[in-house]
Amino acid sequence: MRALVWRRLKLFMAENFGHLFVGPSLAIRRSWVPRLFKKTTDKIRQIRDNLLAARSRQKSYADKRRKPLEFEVGDMILLKVSPWKGVVRFGKKGKLAPRYVGPFKILERIGKVAYKLELPPELSNVHPMFHVSNLTKRLADQDLQVPLDDIRIDDTMHFVEKPVEIMDREVKKLKRSRITIVKVH
Repeated sequence: MRALVWRRLKLFMAENFGHLFVGPSLAIRRSWVPRLFKKTTDKIRQIRDNLLAARSRQKSYADKRRKPLEFEVGDMILLKVSPWKGVVRFGKKGKLAPRYVGPFKILERIGKVAYKLELPPELSNVHPMFHVSNLTKRLADQDLQVPLDDIRIDDTMHFVEKPVEIMDREVKKLKRSRITIVKVH
């Protein structure tokens, strides 16, 4: 009798609570796959929407400070001079160096933000295409523009300067060496 009760108890437990001991059945196991897929795609969609909102918000902040510059073919514009070392220098160095040189004529517009300029022979080793951020409208005052007639540039894109006279000479002593400092005009 004890064996019969035990068998019935095993059958009852297996039918009603078997999934707790063995695991869910195959149908129950397969039902979580679509839910997981839907949750994952919803999360991806939410992340994509958040990234798009952040991008548009940052773009609106950047566009507030940006001014649209557009020039026509044939316009005379000024070219911004780069303040870095190793690039073309025009005339003076440092604070008194010109910020813009030119004027140059626009030959062609390439895309939305690039322009091809007509450069003089002195600047033949400089590529004629420039981004719109390096250009500005021509000023009416010709005195603010540096003429390119007397400017000489070597192969390494450095401005060639010729000293006129030696104004002062000084020898600076360091721990193990001496440096001669010459002031020229």
